[in-house]
Amino acid sequence: MNPLIYDFDFAELAARIKSWGEPKFRGQQVWDGLYKNLWTKPEEFTNLSKPLRAKMGELLSFEVLKPILIQESKDGDTQKTLFELRDGQRIETVIMHYENVPSSDDEEKFKVRNTVCISTQVGCGMGCKFCATGQMGFKRQLSSGEIVAQVIYAARELQDREEVLTNVVVMGMGEPFHNYETTLEALARLNDKNGFNFGARRFTISTVGLVPMIWKFAEAGLQYNLAISLHASEDELRSSMLPINDKYPINKLLEACRYYVQKTSRKITFEWALIEGVNDTPEQAFILARKLKGLMCHVNAIPLNTTRNFHGRPTGSARAKIFKDALQDSGITCTIREHRGIDIQAGCGQLASRE
Repeated sequence: MNPLIYDFDFAELAARIKSWGEPKFRGQQVWDGLYKNLWTKPEEFTNLSKPLRAKMGELLSFEVLKPILIQESKDGDTQKTLFELRDGQRIETVIMHYENVPSSDDEEKFKVRNTVCISTQVGCGMGCKFCATGQMGFKRQLSSGEIVAQVIYAARELQDREEVLTNVVVMGMGEPFHNYETTLEALARLNDKNGFNFGARRFTISTVGLVPMIWKFAEAGLQYNLAISLHASEDELRSSMLPINDKYPINKLLEACRYYVQKTSRKITFEWALIEGVNDTPEQAFILARKLKGLMCHVNAIPLNTTRNFHGRPTGSARAKIFKDALQDSGITCTIREHRGIDIQAGCGQLASRE
């Protein structure tokens, strides 16, 4: 297969085009076409000569993501796309639309928010019991270009609707910190002020809790938001749902989280899938609040997305409110997130595993 054009950073792309005997400025033109104009086919680069467009099509690959199934929720606010990659593997990307979203101090303020949730792996090796991707097992890592292309696809989809992409959440299929270097390489390319120019604080990376990578990420000094999939406040319960907890128990995980906040002065988010009668009790909230005391953080709770091989039930709104109130009464801020895209199986991996 030809090299994927999105796998190159600017220097690599410019050097390759120059090696074809083209003047230096052609590299910038191609880069601008990809990341400013969102062109995805050689023929769209009308500022280039026909022979150069033909050479690009002959020597580089543009078609990294082939949409094979697109589903839209009944309310029109969630669109999930199942893509086939060049080797036949499949991943998912989800675009979510929100109106009048209150923004935290760390985020740019948008009355309308369009968020894309992107994948970093085909499948996942973390084995989280309630996650459809975890039930698939690990297939392979995505390249930086395969990660980047999902964002470009979403931005172009929204542009066609005269809307703008406002947030990128690295929370789709796969564990981003299991593909650490490649994921950060992709985000750096999207953050490049001379290209796509997507602000660092508009990215959120979600990890199940790979402690060494959290320490490494803290040292990197980046401005991306960090979210931790926690889901339980006691080791026995968390290990029953997230096997990685056996290797990195809650106290070790929270130690790394405290270091991250101390090093970056940035708030950390804890993700919590509310499962009826399991982790949605006031007792779990009080234990969690004690463990998070003094840590600059926020809890994002969302009712469970049900999957075929996990028999837990999502928490109803009344129990969710009790959980939230218990946390907030203990000094920990909490938001109950909307349950999005249930009618189109918008939870990570649900569509790919079914297909």
